[in-house]
Amino acid sequence: MSVGGGTVLVTGGSGFVGSHLVRQLLERDYRVHATVRSLGNEAKVAPLRAMQAQFPGGLELFEADLLAEGSFDAAMDGCRVVFHVASPFLMPEKIKNGRRDVVEPALTGTRNVLAGIERTPGVEKLVFTSTVGAVFGDYADVREMKGGILSEDYVNTTSTVENNPYHYAKTVAERAAWDAAHTQDRWRMVSVNPGLILGPSLTPASDSGSLFLLDELFKGYFFYGAPDFSFTVADVRDVASAHIAAAERPDAHGRYIVAASRMASFLDMSRALRQHFPRNYRLPGHGLPHWPVRILGPAFGLTQDYIRKHLGIRFTVDNRRGVEELGIHYRPLEETLLDHYLAWRQLRESR
Repeated sequence: MSVGGGTVLVTGGSGFVGSHLVRQLLERDYRVHATVRSLGNEAKVAPLRAMQAQFPGGLELFEADLLAEGSFDAAMDGCRVVFHVASPFLMPEKIKNGRRDVVEPALTGTRNVLAGIERTPGVEKLVFTSTVGAVFGDYADVREMKGGILSEDYVNTTSTVENNPYHYAKTVAERAAWDAAHTQDRWRMVSVNPGLILGPSLTPASDSGSLFLLDELFKGYFFYGAPDFSFTVADVRDVASAHIAAAERPDAHGRYIVAASRMASFLDMSRALRQHFPRNYRLPGHGLPHWPVRILGPAFGLTQDYIRKHLGIRFTVDNRRGVEELGIHYRPLEETLLDHYLAWRQLRESR
């Protein structure tokens, strides 16, 4: 597929990743169909309306419900590539009912998109937004991988609806997509598996869990010291670019982890930001010992099992396939965090 390759569909176009993907596609002269849950939600749709004004004739918006059969058919009509981005990402403390809140939207939504592809003969490729959480369930799982290094060769087998429902939801949704892809030869699939996605949000109303996570850091929840939790991280703009490369490059295949090779801890993030805002005392300047986290963690919604399988655990991420085959160039963590923080602060000041 060549650059500017006709009409494509982005599901979840008003989301954190989806809105960046829509913008980058428009900048590359694609015609974009984007689905949103409700065209009447002005706060979420406004950034896409602005893109319509900036790129006349380039973007068409459609309403679609992940749980409604046939909901994506109209938006998919005439598209060569489907980017299936839409899926709720909630932090564990925001999930009340794992099956209802994340599993059903992720799995049913994926099945509805797949059914739409089957009914749309012009679709040539599905680029599926998954997560590293479909590779592992808990950090402790990575210790069992070859060399203790995270790679695309593994599939999450430890998460359940009760234990880490978001990772479970993305695992079963990605598996359903691969099963469908392997039963036919008309369209091909590539899976993009990003780590924690950070960076500036184009949609102020986004409820992405990654934005919520750093919100706690910025608000000063950890001013007394940063707990020793680390994350596989990727800039939202790099994740969007990886999706486009997965669509455009004819040799792209399989799964691609999209995350920096080195994990970033809360303290790493805070230190990077304190270089720019040295008088922001909400940002912790030192780490917290493990013992108070083990004692106080349950009061903040962290189970002892979660703490045991994540606290103090770091591993290397093998991201070579994405770098070599998709041409990903990762932004420095400091740039990502600074842009994320400035966008967050601007949003708070505008309210």
